[in-house]
Amino acid sequence: GRWLVDPRGLMRAGLGLIVLGHGGLALGAIVHGSVLRHVAGTSRAVTPAYAVANVVSVVSGLLSIAAGIVAILVSHNLSRAALHWALLSVSLLNCLLSTACSVGLALAIALTVHSRGMHLITGCNSSALPADARAAIATNDCPFNTTRIYDTALALWSPSMVLAAAEAVLSGRCCLVALIFRGIGPCARSYTKEQV
Repeated sequence: GRWLVDPRGLMRAGLGLIVLGHGGLALGAIVHGSVLRHVAGTSRAVTPAYAVANVVSVVSGLLSIAAGIVAILVSHNLSRAALHWALLSVSLLNCLLSTACSVGLALAIALTVHSRGMHLITGCNSSALPADARAAIATNDCPFNTTRIYDTALALWSPSMVLAAAEAVLSGRCCLVALIFRGIGPCARSYTKEQV
C-alpha cells in the first residue's frame, strides 16, 4: 500500500479528479444546451433515462471536484483524522455516483442507438417523422434540426461516459488511501507496520 499513500500520487489523483470533474460538468451542460433542451419541454416528452443520466453526470462532476480538493488537502496534511474521514466519505460517494453515471450514460447511448434516435425526436410535432432520426424530415414542423440531434448526443455522451468511469477509478483510489490512513483493511496493516 506504500504507492497508494504517496502524497505526490494522492495530489495527482486530486488534480485529476478536479480536471475530470470540470470536463464532466462542461459536457453535461453542453448536452443539456444542445440536445436535451430541444427534446424536453412542457409540451414535449423525453425518455427519463436521458434526463436522469444528464443530471447525475453534472452532480458527479461537481462531486469529483470536491473529492479532488479534499484529496489535495489530505496530501498536504497527512496526519489530520478529520480530513481522512472527509476524503473517505466524499470519495466513496463520488465513486458510487460516477459508476452510476457511467452506467446511466451507457444506457442512454444504448437506448438511442437501439431506437435509431427516435426517442430523441419525440418532441417533434411533425406527422412525417422518419424511421431514423438521421433522416431529414420532409416538413418544417420541428422546432429543432433532427438530423444533428442524434450525432450530437452520441458524440457528447461517449466522452462523458469515459470521464465518469475515470472519475470512479480515481475516487476508488482516494477511498482506499483514506481507509489505509484510518488503519482499515489489509493494506493498512502492512502500511502501519512499515510506519512503526
